[in-house]
Amino acid sequence: MDIDFPLVLVVLTFATGLIWLLDVVFLRKRRLAVAEGASGEVEAEEEPKEPYLVDLSRSFFPVLAVVLVLRSFLVEPFQIPSGSMLPTLEVGDFILVNKYAYGLRLPVAGNKILSVDDPQRGDIMVFRYPDDGSTNYIKRVVGLPGDRIRYQDRELFINGDKVETRFVARLPPVELRREYLGDVEHDIFLTLGRTGRSGEGEWVVPEGEYFVMGDNRDNSNDSRYWGFVPDEMVVGKAFAIWMHWQSLTSLPSFDRVGGLE
Repeated sequence: MDIDFPLVLVVLTFATGLIWLLDVVFLRKRRLAVAEGASGEVEAEEEPKEPYLVDLSRSFFPVLAVVLVLRSFLVEPFQIPSGSMLPTLEVGDFILVNKYAYGLRLPVAGNKILSVDDPQRGDIMVFRYPDDGSTNYIKRVVGLPGDRIRYQDRELFINGDKVETRFVARLPPVELRREYLGDVEHDIFLTLGRTGRSGEGEWVVPEGEYFVMGDNRDNSNDSRYWGFVPDEMVVGKAFAIWMHWQSLTSLPSFDRVGGLE
């Protein structure tokens, strides 16, 4: 079973903060009263020792609180588990996600408490998979609310206009192409020799939802197969790679560090 880290972080922060607060307001006074009753007066350097749980909570609460704020409202790290965003993102890339780019949301619940901006076409967006509401996915925003999206013969059309691509290289088993998605230029993979009409269709993006696709077009489980991403499922905008670590048997690499487009 996957651990819900945001929930665990919230619970630990609340628990350690509550224990520390109870000690400051009630428990410490009781310890001092007991000590004074036994000796008549308590010097500062002779103050009774804090219980282990209180000492632990006092030490960890500030750290947990800072991590909770940073992770929930500013920047959160993620690791790329699959090749659906190749060649932009490789398996093992560690990325940074801007949590406030699209508005501030409550941790765990995900309710938006402050609107900042909306996802834009071409953004690399992290979101919770709509079918289970918990698994984090990462794809590129292709369709905005009201857009008509068509994918036919491995070509993308937005509102009737074909999205321009340029051949870059043949890298068997794939072809590398440069795609011009609005103001964003990025590379995509198309599998050589792929036949069939998988993923084809036409969709109109509802209000408050987004159509997303992977850059590895023939190897991506995205909106072509399961539908749109509701705004409440949006987590944030990926903006940088900060490390690459393929597996525990290899050493971390920093060759891919840099911004994303």
